[in-house]
Amino acid sequence: MFWKRVSVSTVLAIFGATLILYSASGEAAKAKGGAISREGKACIGCHEAKSPSFVKEWRLSRHASKDVDCYGCHKAKKGEPDAMDHNGFTIAILVTPKDCGQCHPKEEKEMTGSHHAKAADILNSADNYLGEVVGGPEVVAVGCRQCHGSNVKVLANGKLDTDSWPNTGIGRINPDGSKGSCSACHARHYFSKAQVREPEICGKCHLGPDHPQIEVYQESKHGILYESFKDRMNMNKDKWVVGKDYTAAPTCATCHMSATPNQPVTHDVGARISWTLRPPISKKLENAEQRRDSMKDVCGSCHSDPFITGFYKQFDNLVNLYDEKFAKPATAIRTELIDKGKLTKANFDDKLDWIYWELWHHEGRRARHGAAMSGPDYAWWHGLYEVAKHFYTEFMPEVQRAAGPELYKEIVKKHLDSDVRHQWFTKGMSKEQLDNIQKFYKERYGGATAK
Repeated sequence: MFWKRVSVSTVLAIFGATLILYSASGEAAKAKGGAISREGKACIGCHEAKSPSFVKEWRLSRHASKDVDCYGCHKAKKGEPDAMDHNGFTIAILVTPKDCGQCHPKEEKEMTGSHHAKAADILNSADNYLGEVVGGPEVVAVGCRQCHGSNVKVLANGKLDTDSWPNTGIGRINPDGSKGSCSACHARHYFSKAQVREPEICGKCHLGPDHPQIEVYQESKHGILYESFKDRMNMNKDKWVVGKDYTAAPTCATCHMSATPNQPVTHDVGARISWTLRPPISKKLENAEQRRDSMKDVCGSCHSDPFITGFYKQFDNLVNLYDEKFAKPATAIRTELIDKGKLTKANFDDKLDWIYWELWHHEGRRARHGAAMSGPDYAWWHGLYEVAKHFYTEFMPEVQRAAGPELYKEIVKKHLDSDVRHQWFTKGMSKEQLDNIQKFYKERYGGATAK
């Protein structure tokens, strides 16, 4: 009876008001505009006109749905190292892990204690000498520091020094003393979980001739499966547990960070790594077995125990082959030549320095990473093949030139003859060995001989 007494115009008015209220509630759901701070509203009002992408991405974010606005992350106190006056508000343009840690204390603690946070230590290494001196500071600014990070400097007016900014290096040293850059992985201002679960995010830094993890991953069965079935990965889910929320393939995050049914998410990317494959000679890390057990737990979501045991045996065997046959002798030989005055102590002023550097820094790493991540071509052709080729055809001939005939004989006897795996090079192959090779090729290829 009520609706019979209501005019058409009244119904339309009620309907229109409902639409307005619905629209307003929709905007609130996106950004909780009525709950954000006065300062946050001011930020949005200005940046919607000047840099609308900031605001549009933020409106899509989990931060917006939880009423975390611009000012909540960027606010600063007067006198803080990176504080600046900005349109009547005291803010820091640089949001650091210390700032993020106000709401994400566990993540900040794990990240700050991880190898990522130490990435700027490269500034004290031979890598930095290559960049700064052999190359030049200009390439370091746009190259090395954009992955590894550096000291970010603040000018007197609170603005960032453009010689050190922009910089989202993972090991960035911030003005407030904190280390790292959350936005190196969690791109502003959406901070998508799906984005950081994809392997491409790691490929910004983990690629190239000296640490080609992304290329190795793409070559591996893991990467092939990911490309084939990425639509089944449920990247946007709040919880993302391997074996429960997805089964199609692992990504970098799966193995190194994400949750399993038995362990939680970690922001310490090295917590499941048992070897460090970065230095000239590989090293087992502290608590290596515990670390390996954590990684085996991840593997166990998709693989059986015999598979996992066999994988780690083959991986360790490759690392030990590289270390014992090539890395240790090469390192010891170069050290002996320096001690006996045949080479200088400085890096990169002798030809042997360059050969040795690429032997471990490029080729040796590729071989080890290939084995670690199931990339066969990187383990051999891009890896140990290059190590062996350059050890025998470049490193040892340069040792002979630098050492002279007598010392070279001593070096070969001391560092190579004791390992039967070098005897094909130091003493040559017997007629029987050569005949066996020819016999194999004839049987394998139907009469052809080895070339």
